[in-house]
Amino acid sequence: MNTLIGLLIIAIGSFGQSSSYVPINKVKEWSWESFWLVQGVFAWLVFPLLGAFLGIPDGGNLLDLWSSGGALPAIVYGILWGVGGLTFGLSMRYLGVALGQSISLGTCAAFGTLFPALFAGKDLLHGDGLMLLIGVCITLAGIATIGYAGSLRSKNMTEEEKKAAVKDFALTKGLLVALLAGVMSACFALGLDAGTPIKEAALAGGVEPLYAGLPVIFLVTLGGFCTNAAYCIQQNIKNKTGKDYFSVKSSIFVNNLLFCALAGVLWYSQFFGLEMGKSFLTESPVLLAFSWSILMSLNVTFSNVWGILLKEWKGCGARTISVLVIGLVVLVASIVVVAMAQS
Repeated sequence: MNTLIGLLIIAIGSFGQSSSYVPINKVKEWSWESFWLVQGVFAWLVFPLLGAFLGIPDGGNLLDLWSSGGALPAIVYGILWGVGGLTFGLSMRYLGVALGQSISLGTCAAFGTLFPALFAGKDLLHGDGLMLLIGVCITLAGIATIGYAGSLRSKNMTEEEKKAAVKDFALTKGLLVALLAGVMSACFALGLDAGTPIKEAALAGGVEPLYAGLPVIFLVTLGGFCTNAAYCIQQNIKNKTGKDYFSVKSSIFVNNLLFCALAGVLWYSQFFGLEMGKSFLTESPVLLAFSWSILMSLNVTFSNVWGILLKEWKGCGARTISVLVIGLVVLVASIVVVAMAQS
């Protein structure tokens, strides 16, 4: 029962993340770098900080908690993850929500699951390590199938249809950016792993397991914010778009701020849900280690549902849609296989 509850909580957070880019479509008269920076303030600073307060032991504070060890590596990994977060946004700019998230998150799922296991010295060819590797391979098979569906879509659509679905559609550039985003985004999982002493200190201080990892998440997102803020401000200066924040009408500014805040809280919900869900998976070491891949797989699944609703797959033939559905089924199967092996 605990396993089911944990998976359900992770799924709810995943749905939030996959929905986080929908409010961005409501942002008006701002350049990409302007709305990306503002939503980042909410996604990587405001809401993670609020969540971190839930992980403070009675009578303690965040600074004491962070001094337990691992804070600096968590921030450094966050800076590297920020490169992934930045290119992640660009991948959807060039490929759309469905395909962009699929390729980026699929790569991220594999590296984010296997890197911590390898760094911990886990044997991936025997026992629980082998089960973890099998689950990741199934996940990658699902991602590859979805990627193939994306290539079919590209072949079957006219340039006008591509631009109608995704304004800046560019398959080759988008795929390269998405792969880079996936590899670098895996550093988030390494950041969480580096912050383990902080989580253990929170647990020792009496914090509920549901919230003990939240102070670590803030450190990782803080590092990511630094990377993204530096790039966006540089782009504001280069493109002379810094005026975006001041030149729009007050009603538009409020509109943009609210939708960026909504995007931010939805994005953060994935890691809030991940940490809460993991607290119910402690009896299954493999599922616990596979939880990162589970989150990414669900993100891909839900993002493609949004892609269909947003008509990004409009005009595709039955074969393309069939391949897409098969890919989604394989992704879900990766979760089921690992869960059943641990039951």
